[in-house]
Amino acid sequence: MTSPADTDAPVTTGLFIGGRERQAGSTLEIVDPGKPGAIVGHAAAAGAADVDDAIAAAKAAYPGWSALSAQERAELMRAALEGIAAFRDEDAAILSRENGKIRQEAWVDSLVFEIRWNLALALAGDVDATTVLPPAPGIPVTTTVAFQPLGVVTVIVPFNWPIAILAASLPHALLAGNTAIVKPPPTAPLATARVVQRIAEKLPPGVLNVVTGKDADMAALITSTDVAKVCFTGSVGGGKRIMEMASKSLTRVTLELGGNDPAVVLEDAILDDTHLDRMYAAIFDTTGQICMNAKRIYVHRSRLDELAVGLSSRLEAAVIGYGLDEGTTMGPLHSPAQKAFVAGLIEEAKAAGADVREFGTLPADPDLQGGNFLRPALVVDPDPALRVVTQEQFGPVIPLLPFDTEDEAVEAANAGWAGLCASVWTAEAATADRVGRKLVCGYVWVNDHGATRLDLRAPFGGMKQSGMGREQGIDGVRAFQDTRAIAHLEPAAPAGD
Repeated sequence: MTSPADTDAPVTTGLFIGGRERQAGSTLEIVDPGKPGAIVGHAAAAGAADVDDAIAAAKAAYPGWSALSAQERAELMRAALEGIAAFRDEDAAILSRENGKIRQEAWVDSLVFEIRWNLALALAGDVDATTVLPPAPGIPVTTTVAFQPLGVVTVIVPFNWPIAILAASLPHALLAGNTAIVKPPPTAPLATARVVQRIAEKLPPGVLNVVTGKDADMAALITSTDVAKVCFTGSVGGGKRIMEMASKSLTRVTLELGGNDPAVVLEDAILDDTHLDRMYAAIFDTTGQICMNAKRIYVHRSRLDELAVGLSSRLEAAVIGYGLDEGTTMGPLHSPAQKAFVAGLIEEAKAAGADVREFGTLPADPDLQGGNFLRPALVVDPDPALRVVTQEQFGPVIPLLPFDTEDEAVEAANAGWAGLCASVWTAEAATADRVGRKLVCGYVWVNDHGATRLDLRAPFGGMKQSGMGREQGIDGVRAFQDTRAIAHLEPAAPAGD
């Protein structure tokens, strides 16, 4: 892989299989979402034979890696992480160029990887834990319940926070004793491939492998009988395809999918500058392209205007521009297709007569003309049947929907296909607990919301069509293990006793 001397230099990454970097017969051209025609770099495009080699390398490395104790694996993984911070500025610049998000968010992406990796290593003492069940009436055995790794696992990450999201599962899988193949997103693979390769180079060959390429050439990462599990983060449609492909070989899956996350703002909610800043970030971080961002705001009718004014004042200060430019607070959407989709939601709301308020000024720089930039918008009191309410926008637009009673708010928040995250905004802790327990989702915040407020020690995952399985914490380790019981028959008592 190349290390550019400046942020405009092209970047190239290869495959990393069995402890060695290799090139492929073709490459993926990675374009800049903010500068039409600008090429960020090229990533090796693996073919079917490369994918098979990666699976074979991980399979060959599995016996030796799984034979180590969790503490031994943790020490090797800790050493492999050393020095990652030295490349953070460079990686952030590359990620901003290929992804579109602002430099600071790209920098945090790498930082969160390091934090999550170290939090996983802190669980090493629990990985090999066992439970002993003593003999009981009618059960003359002593049974030891323990855990064992699964084998080769595939980890597939999306474009929006690829490095940070990777660390929600990869270190847990490795610590549990599995070997792994990482598949970065095909539209933004460069920074992720660089980070993973640096770590893989310090681990035993084959323990950690990286393959980049077109999705159509990656099927074996899911369908091969030598792959024990697939961990996928992405859209609901992508999760359904992964699940269907994995069903052919009964490969296990963890699916972290999209969300249509509600925020419930009750009548007594505190809407001072601190709380409004939190809500604004929860909606518009990464230009709205985070699965756990707030996507629907249900606000008590008496507070609707106040909330709209508070968010409007922050949107008026938004600086839409290139992610690496100083002062930019909102970058482009990642793809032209996503820009068109979100713009369509806004236009549909306008056509339906909703109160649509748009903010900011699109960049005037000629180099940015035609980039995936979009003015952020509030849609106030829309018809709940509009797509801006029922679908995940994954962009800088949010509906504000008034309600009159708590039960009405809870019913609306729970309606629909999604069940990833939610938040409750209230001055009373007892109220927050009562309402929070009624929300059908995997994670609930109180007076806050969003990825930057996620407890990285806690299990994370969705309900309904937002996914299955959990990542992070000891639950995230157990997701990459099987449970095994070994029963020892109690010896018969000597005759005459």
